[in-house]
Amino acid sequence: MDTVDLTVGDGEFFTLLGPSGSGKTTTLRIIAGFEQPDAGRVTLGGEDITNEPPYSRDVNTVFQDYALFPHMTVADNVGYGLKVKGVSRAERKRQVEEVLRMVRLDGYGERKPIQLSGGQRQRVALARSIVNRPKVLLLDEPLGALDLKLRQEMQVFLKSLQRELGMTFLYVTHDQEEALTMSDHVAVFNEGKIEQVGSPNDVYEQPATEFVAGFVGTSNILERDGKRFSVRPERIELNGTGHPGVVADVVFVGAFRRIFVDIDSGDRITVVRPNDGTTIEPGTRVHVHWRDEDAYEIQSPDTHEQEVR
Repeated sequence: MDTVDLTVGDGEFFTLLGPSGSGKTTTLRIIAGFEQPDAGRVTLGGEDITNEPPYSRDVNTVFQDYALFPHMTVADNVGYGLKVKGVSRAERKRQVEEVLRMVRLDGYGERKPIQLSGGQRQRVALARSIVNRPKVLLLDEPLGALDLKLRQEMQVFLKSLQRELGMTFLYVTHDQEEALTMSDHVAVFNEGKIEQVGSPNDVYEQPATEFVAGFVGTSNILERDGKRFSVRPERIELNGTGHPGVVADVVFVGAFRRIFVDIDSGDRITVVRPNDGTTIEPGTRVHVHWRDEDAYEIQSPDTHEQEVR
């Protein structure tokens, strides 16, 4: 890990995005107290918690594998932390029922985890983590074990739950769609460094580096007059003006098609078009065109000390 400097605002959904081994989970574990940083500080609400043990930090963690107690009921799993804190049985029951309603599992309290679906078990893990109302909820790729449809449903659910709670969520994922869909801000990690921090729109529309342009969505990386810039495939037009070339391949991707054009200057351009029933065949001569404002120059800033305020 290189120097990582992040400021996460109170009550926001902040995502650490990057490939495996990029440092995002290590950062999360340092915040949770499971690992100690070699240098620097971790502060929560202005208080230095760097040397505090995990159980003393006002944070809870949700893991991909749920980590539920299989011999306990759903209600007992959710209320376990309250029981350890000495909360009375009646108050514990009230809080557990309230949080199970929040995660849409009211009536499931007496079931065992084995009787639940993957998505339901994940919601039990969430309920157990939020019942104590921590200042920050840390989520380490919590949807990774779910199938695509359920993962997409849980993305919407998690964001709505975060808004309802007004709690700070710090979310780790390698899935760019999750990051763009759910986050208020995104930090893009690469090889232990932060390449860019910004809103999902800024990170997607104005990538700061070639890595961000290629990792967050698909981008055409071009060089003109000694400068490198990126253009998103959906911003490129196929028309009668612009750079001449030939269609090399067309890939059907359901709602849209990817069209690969080899332009005469030697670059291969990816173009995305809605699947509107029209056809274009490989070998067709075309022109590609993009507006100047859709070509974003790729910078090489010192990204080691970026902050979001």
